[in-house]
Formats: sequence, structure tokens, C-alpha cells
Amino acid sequence: MALWMEAGSEPKTEKELADLVAISALKESTAFELKELGNEYVKKGKKHYSDAIDCYTRAINQNALSDAEQSILCSNRAHVNLLLGNYRRALQDAEDAIKLNPSNVKALYRAAKASVFLNLLAEAKGLCEKGLQHSSSNEELKKLARHIDIQKSEMERRDAEVSKAVSTAKTIVSAFETRGLKIAKPMYQELTGLRKPTLDKNNILHWAVLLLYPEVMSSDFIEEFCETDMFSAHLDMMFSEGCPPLPWDKENAYTRDAVELYYEACAGVCLSKRDILQYLLEGTAASHVEDFGDEESASARSSTKGSISQEDVPGWVKINEKTTLYNVLKEPSFVVPGLPVFWVVSRNSSFYKDFKSGNWSPPELA
Repeated sequence: MALWMEAGSEPKTEKELADLVAISALKESTAFELKELGNEYVKKGKKHYSDAIDCYTRAINQNALSDAEQSILCSNRAHVNLLLGNYRRALQDAEDAIKLNPSNVKALYRAAKASVFLNLLAEAKGLCEKGLQHSSSNEELKKLARHIDIQKSEMERRDAEVSKAVSTAKTIVSAFETRGLKIAKPMYQELTGLRKPTLDKNNILHWAVLLLYPEVMSSDFIEEFCETDMFSAHLDMMFSEGCPPLPWDKENAYTRDAVELYYEACAGVCLSKRDILQYLLEGTAASHVEDFGDEESASARSSTKGSISQEDVPGWVKINEKTTLYNVLKEPSFVVPGLPVFWVVSRNSSFYKDFKSGNWSPPELA
């Protein structure tokens, strides 16, 4: 009997041959029935998609149909996997269908669609082009090809933005290193937001500078402070006779001739080069980037060539108004907490004595 024949052996009698023909016809009929049943399950909706996949799989496993028909079965299963969001499986099914029948346009379309969901845009575009070679008027393929072109353009635009942001950040880090600046974890971001330093075409750094008034813990902001500017130029504008007094300065103690600027020495721990890059990229198209190359990935590397010693360094360092921001930032004891922070006090205020005597210290930050 043909059922008991060894695999690969030829029928020896007419009875065995007739049995083989009957078995083949039965398997073929079963495969077609399963295919139609699978199609019916698809029409019934999402609750029956798993049943449809089961039917198509059983039909494929009959191995009783021509390559063209087997290709249709694989393509149909790819269609259901697409509907279920199983994009990797859908792509595999569609690729199997294409191997069996390279002119199966539906399989080419479904492979392209799965590739789009998997962000394989170049592969998706190639599959669309192959499909249009077989069916030049296919509107679904044309529409998908246009969609892919739009996505590719958007991805290229995003990639360009990311590349530019990373390049800009690396250039700024290089400027920090050249100047010997020490950058620490950003502080007072609730006041500064996502402001970052910029570097102009003349290789000059421009900073946003935060001013804090310790007497009342109020703040002020200088949006544009070029590193070559002297402090006196900005103080002249902020405390000129034409400017109204600070809202909380009832005694009018904070006048131009009375204000002094200080910075807190050795405040903060220097960030690694990698951490500085991540800080500079916050809020940009490249905020998700983690790999900056071998050199930048050395996360233990500090932004400064030397260490900071607090020995013999006073807690508060008074700033000479006639010096530039650059000269202050490169002081060995100055650490930039993301953006430069300076403290403003007045010699005419009763608070001044407490500040100078060291009886006041900044509040602890969470």
C-alpha cells in the first residue's frame, strides 16, 4: 500500500501508483479547502485571524500545490501577520512567497509594507520598484512608494539634524578643553531651562548667565554674555540710574556703585566629556544619542586636565568688574554648573556683613 512506502521510493505496482495519485489529490483538495477556510476567517475579522493563520499554515504544510499556489498561501499568511502587527513574521512570509513566485505582486507589496513598519526603507523601496515592474499601474504600490519617499526624506532630515547637533556639541566641548574650563552638573535648571552656550564663527563662546541675590534668593538673567565682555558693561546696564530698583529692594541698597559679584569656589564635581556632550544635546534632535565614538565614550575622562583642590581656596571669590567672563571662567577654582552662576550682594545692605563673614551659605539643592 502506498501509505507504507519508504520516502523517495518509486511505486512498484499499479495499485501503489493509484494510491499515490489518490493521496496527492486528497492533499491538494485539503490544501485548497484550508485556503478557502482561511480566507473566510480573515473576512470574519480580528477575532479569527489566528484561525486564518492556522488554516494557511496547514495548507502550506500539505506541500501539495504548485509553487504559484504555495506562493499565494504564504502571501495570504503574510497579509494576516501584517494585520496583527507581526511585521517580522509578515516579512518572512512575503519573502518566502516571492521566492516561490517572483512575480507575485501582492507578496511584493506586503513585503514592502512590512519593511516600512520595520524601518527598512531602502529595502521597501526596492520591493515597490520590483512590484511596479510587474504591475506598472498598481495604485497601492504607487501610493506606498510615495509614502516611502516621504519617510526617507524625513529620516534624512532628522539624521542631518542629529549629525549637526552632535557636531556642534563636540565643537563646544573642544572649546571648553582649549580654555581649560571645568563643567559640572547643571544647577538651577528650573531657572535656566535648556539654555546652552553657543560658539560663533570666530570661535568665541556666548553664555547665558544666571545672577542670584542671596539676600532674598531672587534671580536675574543675562541672556547674552559674550566671553570677551567685561562684567562692568552688563552691570552698567542693569543698575543704571534710568533702571527702576529691584522690586524687593525697598531700601534701594542695590545701586550701581554698591553691588559686588562673587562666585562660589570649587562648587561642583567635573563631568566627563561624555556627560558634557549629553548635557549639551538635551533638548536637541540628538538628545537620544548615546554613542559618540571611542574617544567620547571614555566616560571617566574629565573635562579638565587637572583636579581641583579646595586647600587655601576661599568659599566666595570676589570678581573684578573690569575682567572678562573668559578670565573668570578659566580660574582654577571656578566650576561651571552647566551655565555660569554669580552671586550679587550690596555693600549698603545689612546682609552684606553676614555674607562676608561666612555666616551665610547657599541652600542645599535636591
